[in-house]
Amino acid sequence: MKAVLCSRPGGPDDLTLSEIPEPIAGPGEAVVGVKAAALNFFDTLIIADKYQLKPPKPFSPAAEFAGVVENLGSGVTGFKIGDRVLAYAGYGAARERVAIAAEKLVKIPEALDFDRAAGLCVTYGTTLHALKDRAALKSGETLAVLGASGGVGLAAIELGKLMGARVIACASSDEKITFCKKHGADEGINYAAEDLKEALRRVTQGRGADIIYDPVGGAYAEAALRSIAWEGRFLVVGFAAGEIPKLPLNLVLLKGCDVLGVFWGSFIERDKEGHRANTAQLVNWCAEGKLSSHVHAVYPLAETAKALKDIVARKVMGKVILRP
Repeated sequence: MKAVLCSRPGGPDDLTLSEIPEPIAGPGEAVVGVKAAALNFFDTLIIADKYQLKPPKPFSPAAEFAGVVENLGSGVTGFKIGDRVLAYAGYGAARERVAIAAEKLVKIPEALDFDRAAGLCVTYGTTLHALKDRAALKSGETLAVLGASGGVGLAAIELGKLMGARVIACASSDEKITFCKKHGADEGINYAAEDLKEALRRVTQGRGADIIYDPVGGAYAEAALRSIAWEGRFLVVGFAAGEIPKLPLNLVLLKGCDVLGVFWGSFIERDKEGHRANTAQLVNWCAEGKLSSHVHAVYPLAETAKALKDIVARKVMGKVILRP
C-alpha cells in the first residue's frame, strides 16, 4: 500500500511516497481504510524533529483520520467490519490503511462526511478541552481568539459561539477577518494593521476579553495579556509563530488573571473517558450542522509536501485534508 514517509529530520520536500506492507490487526486492534487524513501545523515540527513527540523512523505524518473498519484483531468488541470511524493516532495516518488500538476509535454517523470527520479530533478537541475543561467559559463572556482563521482558531470561534460567548477574531489580514465573521465571529481585529492591545480594549469598551485563546505565541501573546479583563483566563494553546513568549508575571498579578496551559495530547491519555465524551459531543454537533469542520483544501497523498508548505505559509483557513 502507499504511504507518505519521513525517514530523516527535514522539511516537507524530504518526505517520500513509498510502497509499504499492508498492516495487520493485532490483539485489540482494528485495521481502518483511511478515507481522509488531516494535517496540522505540528506535523511540520514532527517531521523536523522539533516537537515533543518523536516517532521512530520511518513514520507517516498526519495525526488524525477518518475511514472504514476493514479488519479486527482478537478481543475487539463494540466494532464491526464496515463501521465508519474517526481517530486520533498522534502520527501515521498519511497512508492507505492504519492499524490502531480499537479503543481509540469513535463511530461517526452517515450524516458526517469523511473529510470533515478527519479534521475534527485535534482542533475541535483541543478547543473544547480549552474552553470547557480549562477556562470554564460561561455564556455571556467575551472570548478573543488569536490566529483566528487557522484550524484551532476557527474551532474556537465556532465553539465559543455555541457556548454563548461574544467572539473577537484576531488575524493577520482583512480577508481572514471576513472569513472568521462568516463563521460566527462578532468582531474582527487585523493585528497586522493595528495595535492588538489597543484594539482589544476598544472593541470591549475598555474592559478587556474574559478569555484569550492563543495558539500563536510570539509578540502577540504579551499584547493580548495586557488587554485581558480582570480575573480573565489566558489559554496557552501553541506557538505557531515559532517564538515561545516570556510573559511578565507582574501582568498576571495586576490583572488578577489565570494563565492556563492547554496540553490536549496529555489530557487524552490522562482522562480517556473525558476525551471520548468530548469527541462524541463534537461528532454530534458536527453531524447536526452546528460545527463546520471547514475544509480549506483536499490534496492527494502525492501532494503532502505542498499541503504542509501551504500550512507553513499561513495560506490555510480551516483544515487541510489528505485523501489516499
